[in-house]
Amino acid sequence: MSSGKQRCLLIVEDDTGLQSQLRWSFDDLDVVIAGDRPTAIELLRRHQPAVVLQDLGLPPDAAGTAEGFATITEILAEAPHTKVIVVTGNGDRDNAVKSIGCGAYDFCSKPLDLEVLRLIVDRAFRVHELEAENRKLRSQSTAALEGIIGGSRAILDACRLIEKVSPSSATVLLLGETGTGKELFARAIHRLSTRRDGPFIAINCAAIPETLLEAELFGHEKGAYTGAHKQTKGKIELAVNGTLMLDEIGDMPIALQAKLLRFFEERVVERIGGRELIPVDVRIVCATHQDLPERIREGRFRQDLFYRVSEVSIRLPPLRERPGDAVPLAKYFLEQAASRHGRSVRGFTAKALKAIEAYPWRGNVRELENVINSAVIMSDSKQIGPEALQLGAFGEDVLDLRQVRVDAEKRAIQRALTQAGSNLSRVAGLLGVSRPTLYDLLDKHGLKKPSDAD
Repeated sequence: MSSGKQRCLLIVEDDTGLQSQLRWSFDDLDVVIAGDRPTAIELLRRHQPAVVLQDLGLPPDAAGTAEGFATITEILAEAPHTKVIVVTGNGDRDNAVKSIGCGAYDFCSKPLDLEVLRLIVDRAFRVHELEAENRKLRSQSTAALEGIIGGSRAILDACRLIEKVSPSSATVLLLGETGTGKELFARAIHRLSTRRDGPFIAINCAAIPETLLEAELFGHEKGAYTGAHKQTKGKIELAVNGTLMLDEIGDMPIALQAKLLRFFEERVVERIGGRELIPVDVRIVCATHQDLPERIREGRFRQDLFYRVSEVSIRLPPLRERPGDAVPLAKYFLEQAASRHGRSVRGFTAKALKAIEAYPWRGNVRELENVINSAVIMSDSKQIGPEALQLGAFGEDVLDLRQVRVDAEKRAIQRALTQAGSNLSRVAGLLGVSRPTLYDLLDKHGLKKPSDAD
């Protein structure tokens, strides 16, 4: 690490005369100098400079720019937040623009105007410091809610509500689309409550067959039914003195809702095949992506149960309503995936970040995590580019609206096919089109119709 609290500037330049001139010009900074790419990377790792001033003509390609661009790419792969200022030849606008496209912060042309260069370097340090402070504030803003990353107003508002309701004993209903992190918020409620030392038990009401869900929730006595070889406590009993999360409660069978309502009213459970009423002290957090008032109108959810589970309702925003949160989340998921899979991927290219910001993320944070995980596994370089993300035209400079619409239409059909499998009626329903129109769309985009389609 560089000594003291001076700003550290790495100069990558093979001309010894220019090295001396630049060192003298920046004598108020902690200057380290490299004459080639390997030395630059070694000094980058050792000193962690905030700003790099780099010439494009480096050995062994001093007359060209290939080594210079390779050095920019490697520096940003190692330290994505570093501000790289590129020194280009007089009038060499093409390489200046190309360097910005590779992720450089700014450029300065030869012959160098040292006064102008000092202003550029000073501004780069200031921007780096502001960005670092912003990242610190964002990480602290939701520090109480472990695992929840973001600094957008929408997510901070949700976090504040969680912090307010957690110490109470109120039953909380978390509302949000699939993939918005409902279980993370439920765990935060438990962690911030007076029951934090008790168990946190989660059960997905939509993932368990109706015939088994009652036993999972309430338990059963030995011999209650075929296969019940021993007495078994249900999830409600297991959560005593802690928190029980009923995930996707909107999908709970209507017949079981009556028994759950009795538990809410009396705070007792009766195991299947048993006669004993067992008192339980447990905090309930429910979650659903369903529109419960609509399901009440359809007769698929009990209104009296709705009142019980929604003492406090908190809406969790979808990722598309959280401006600025997708990139920090992507960077977090990249670090996690790289560590998990033992990959040396260290960051994203500028175009990849642009694609992440522009993409609608209909599957929310879960979809983003899956995309980044896949990209880390499949990437052949230290930086993930837009091609590894497989997000189509997002992030590219596509100005042809017709092509943008075609690409978006194809992606929507592919997603619907993934969700509904071979059920073309359901695919058509998800897309809001008729089956004949769906057949035309499949032909138009060259998509194969499932062989076992209904």
